[in-house]
Amino acid sequence: MEATTLKREATETREPMETLRERAAGVRAAQRTIGSAEAERRTAALRALKAVLVRSRAEISRANDEDLARAAEEGLSGSLLHRLGLPEAKFESLLEGIDALVEGEDPIDRVLTRTELDEGLVLERVRSPLGVLLIIFESRPDAVIQIGSLAIRSGNGVIMKGGREAARSNEVLVGCLQRALEEAGLDRRAVLGVPDRRDVDELLALDDLIDLVIPRGSGALVRSIQERSRIPVLGHAEGVCHLYVDASADPEMALRLAVDGKCDYPAACNATETLLVHETFLPRLEPIGEALRERGVELRCDEPSRQVLPWAEAASEEDWGLEFGDLTLAVRTVAGLEEAVDFIHTYGSSHTDAIVAEDPAVAERFLKAVDAASVFHNASTRFADGFRYGLGAEVGISTARIHARGPVGVEGLLTTRWLLRGEGQGAADYGPGKRSFTHRPLDS
Repeated sequence: MEATTLKREATETREPMETLRERAAGVRAAQRTIGSAEAERRTAALRALKAVLVRSRAEISRANDEDLARAAEEGLSGSLLHRLGLPEAKFESLLEGIDALVEGEDPIDRVLTRTELDEGLVLERVRSPLGVLLIIFESRPDAVIQIGSLAIRSGNGVIMKGGREAARSNEVLVGCLQRALEEAGLDRRAVLGVPDRRDVDELLALDDLIDLVIPRGSGALVRSIQERSRIPVLGHAEGVCHLYVDASADPEMALRLAVDGKCDYPAACNATETLLVHETFLPRLEPIGEALRERGVELRCDEPSRQVLPWAEAASEEDWGLEFGDLTLAVRTVAGLEEAVDFIHTYGSSHTDAIVAEDPAVAERFLKAVDAASVFHNASTRFADGFRYGLGAEVGISTARIHARGPVGVEGLLTTRWLLRGEGQGAADYGPGKRSFTHRPLDS
């Protein structure tokens, strides 16, 4: 009798399954509450998120171990397995990123400009959330917390579609975000995880509910999404990063940066993929090549550099502009700065490019001439990262020439609104023979 009653009550109270559109509409409604909440409430949610993650560490590890075991059985590549893992160092980095967001100023409603249009009529331009973000990414479950924490700080709602290989990890981490929102008195619907790949096409059609799509993954993924949706897409198709070793380069520095850029994390989008070498530097190239070979790097060299490194593979035209994503590095000889810059613009992806040079004039010309989201002098391409830039975390890297370029943190997830405060003025009060606008800048 009791079992029958419980079964009947469960049937009566079970809500019908929401459609994907209804769930997305719930994200939109929740975003408007989180975007208009007091800054202290969003900060409280971030503090709660850190606490929830620490409490849930064992559960997160178990889920991640399940994903890693299944991925290994299915033969997932080494680079993707590396991205899939959530070791202690990566977990601690997530907590540090949340701390940075907690300590930073809440950006919403920050006044950018303030103008007196007339006496008693003041116009402000303020920071405002973009709205609802759709983030599609592969492998990396840590992206769930990076994205979610940035969405909370910036007052955006977020729908996340992670890779199938990280399904259990993503599920647990999305749950952590939702619990943190609830503990801070905010609507948990502002964060939605979507596990089914078949839902992507339907989501990409919801241009009335979703304001921006940010894909994180392969170039093929990004291009596919751009072709399938009317929603604006922010992202980068490839990370083809160059390191140019100038004639004036310090050989030891060039060696250190070449090894770091290629070997620190070969699968990252900011890893160095092509080493450009000034022809007069070639006699000093051998130690760099040997250091890379000792780290297991396969070099694919053009003919001049192969004269110095005869054990290297011969490069083909297909190697220029290729994102290897592993311990493979292309090497190309150039006659000087201009040829290096032309090569980068021909084969690069506008992600990150760097120069090693002791000549300050050459370095400044490179910094000004190279059209990329990040351009470095005497520093590894691996520095192109939201956490390293002090953004707390990043939701992705943009190579587009729109409002956000390079690592996209909180500022890249905001737009602006105009707020006008008057005393009953009408537009008809102004014109020839009537009142005039003062357009006087005020302190913001």
